[in-house]
Amino acid sequence: QVHLVESGGGLVQAGGSLRLSCSASGSTFSSYGMGWFRQGPGKEREFVARITSVTGTIYYADSVKGRFTISRDNAKNTVYLQMNSLKPEDTAVYYCAARRGTISFDYWGQGTQVTVSS
Repeated sequence: QVHLVESGGGLVQAGGSLRLSCSASGSTFSSYGMGWFRQGPGKEREFVARITSVTGTIYYADSVKGRFTISRDNAKNTVYLQMNSLKPEDTAVYYCAARRGTISFDYWGQGTQVTVSS
């Protein structure tokens, strides 16, 4: 079991940057694949980025590729999402998630609000 807490959200102007953090409690953080998802107003939750547990392979949604960077620090039990060149359409609640397997994300944080003004 792992408990996830996101932080770092806020209000930023278009073109600005934010770094989200997700702190995980529990053992064996390094064995979890980690991901970031978001849900914008009136939209369904969508995948943003993920990083695998063993190889650290990274995947991004096309909408954020080249602007967002996911990383993890296993010594700190933390995964990050660096968001640059933010756009108003990036406005959403951002969720951190973890999984042991390869099918679905089993554990979710409470979310952190990111608002990008035009």
